[in-house]
Amino acid sequence: MHHDTLRAVRWQDNQLCLIDQRKLPAEYQVINLNTAAAVALAIKDMVVRGAPAIGVTAAYGVVLAAQAAYQQNPAHWKTLIQTDLQLLANARPTAVNLHWALAQMQAQFAEIHDDPVPHLLAVARAIHQADIAANHKMGELGAALLPENCRVLTHCNTGSLATGGYGTALGVIRRGYELGKIRQVYADETRPWLQGARLTAWELVQDHIPVTLLADCAAAALMRQGKVDWVIVGADRITANGDTANKIGTYSLAVLARQHGVKFMVVAPTSTIDMQLATGDAIEIEERGAEEVLNLGGQAIAAHGAQAWNPVFDVTPAELIDALVTERGVCAPPNVANLLGLWNI
Repeated sequence: MHHDTLRAVRWQDNQLCLIDQRKLPAEYQVINLNTAAAVALAIKDMVVRGAPAIGVTAAYGVVLAAQAAYQQNPAHWKTLIQTDLQLLANARPTAVNLHWALAQMQAQFAEIHDDPVPHLLAVARAIHQADIAANHKMGELGAALLPENCRVLTHCNTGSLATGGYGTALGVIRRGYELGKIRQVYADETRPWLQGARLTAWELVQDHIPVTLLADCAAAALMRQGKVDWVIVGADRITANGDTANKIGTYSLAVLARQHGVKFMVVAPTSTIDMQLATGDAIEIEERGAEEVLNLGGQAIAAHGAQAWNPVFDVTPAELIDALVTERGVCAPPNVANLLGLWNI
């Protein structure tokens, strides 16, 4: 597809290959990983990021863990693998897809009685392909909600770099652009990691979709000028009532959208929905080091001695979300009844 050329996660030559997203857009580098510990570190250090991509990566990490455990002791690999599974589980706490993928892989252990690698690799590939298929479905469903000549604003990166391929929110944007319904795409820079500037803008340019970048703090002025029809974002965790954790800055966009009469869409696979958590207040919000805020590109940008608060995510209340798009259907509005209904479709 003309507007879908990138894959951030690949299994090739019996190893996991990841685009190092820390180096984009200045340098395109693929790193090859051969151990579960290396995969866990890559997730923690944001070589790979985005909840669906983390889940896919973790699934392949289990394959590498099983390979090492089976080589060490074929009779006890299911016990030996537990250390690596814990490393993977602890890599990023907020993205529910990570734990979902690990659970999917571990559920296979009971029926494996010989070399686990072929069986687990097939399951990991199935998870990967299912994510891509789900993204295409969400692209169709989300694009159907958009009016003609639509102008959209997105935050962080939710495309092929953040998923198995095609993207969640960017999947909707890809499909909307392909259908001729989207005439303008705006992307927030997304401090402090600048995923919008470094990744979303780069990804859209690679796939020939025009994009206009803006500082996060410029979104309010853009909306006030009437230049945004929909805000379209992804999610890292969605609770039973529809509250949504996503990249820091998402909540402020939702508040601004409601103030200015702009529609707000969250696009995420059902694997992101955590029905065990009642509301967003129960979501563990990851905080990263102050240096990410105090420095930019390796250079200090703040006064020496200043401190920083660096939450990675914020929570958008369900009442600020007009539509939650999943591969199973659209919740409009998102609430407990509508989310439960996704599994009855």
